[in-house]
Amino acid sequence: MDRTTGPATGRRPARPFPWRRPRRLPSNAEIALVLDRVAELLGAQGANRYRVRAYRRAAGNVREAETSVAELAVTSPIGELERLPGIGRTIGAAIREYAATGWLASLDRLEGQVSPEDLFASVPGIGDALAHRLHASLHVDTLEELELAAHDGRLEQVPGFGSRRAEALREVLGGLLSRSSRRRSRMIEIRPAATATQPGVDLLLRVDAEYRRKAAAGDLRTITPRRFNPERRAWLPILHRDVEGWALTALFSNTARAHELGMTRDWVIVYYERNGDEGQATIVTEWHGPLAGQRVVRGREAECEALTMSARRAPGV
Repeated sequence: MDRTTGPATGRRPARPFPWRRPRRLPSNAEIALVLDRVAELLGAQGANRYRVRAYRRAAGNVREAETSVAELAVTSPIGELERLPGIGRTIGAAIREYAATGWLASLDRLEGQVSPEDLFASVPGIGDALAHRLHASLHVDTLEELELAAHDGRLEQVPGFGSRRAEALREVLGGLLSRSSRRRSRMIEIRPAATATQPGVDLLLRVDAEYRRKAAAGDLRTITPRRFNPERRAWLPILHRDVEGWALTALFSNTARAHELGMTRDWVIVYYERNGDEGQATIVTEWHGPLAGQRVVRGREAECEALTMSARRAPGV
């Protein structure tokens, strides 16, 4: 399945807006093909074999289902889809995303096609140029982070955005995120501490340390990112881990900002999902303050500092 280029232009096809249903819901066979592709990539990249089997089993069950799985995904209450054999919360959330939008973010990630700019450009009123400006100016990677910037005043400082346009974007993002299974909080001024829908910073930092160590040793599979890679080289290491019920994927940041600042080997993005809850965290080296020289989870520095202080007070430390 070629999801990179369109049949006539050779360019990546435009995605439908994530909160709008596509004109034609995908068939069971199409959904099964996507799940099989996820399983194939997870297997090739060394993911947990049980996770690979879960996607393959779900693909088979979807393919054999007598009713339209896509119709069930977009019209039924949360939980109905999961009544199908082999469809848990995580795979159910993936099916809903694909049925409602025609694309799957986790598949893009596995194929090395992660792009915050592409995500922002899918929002009405934000074209490619403005999406790049938002990412470069605000240093945000997700719609949740973009919404936070729209509420705390940062968005209005970006050239091309005034109060009226910021208000319009807040309404659009609010409508999108209120329908998302990844929605966890609204208009927050301080990011929340770890919750049931967010891994602890200690776990994220352990995965970050393992990823950077194995990447430096050349012990990880590499994928071929679409962006900033004209030679089409397979240079981006990828790590999959299942820890404490979380399915975790770690990658070096391949964003424009990371390349601009020379941080593609410092910034690590950890994607996480469990029971249908998913998100991402960025781990970086802190250059200032009490944590200078240490790895921190961006936006959760206070938790990282508390973890450091706790370790220093531990016996024998």
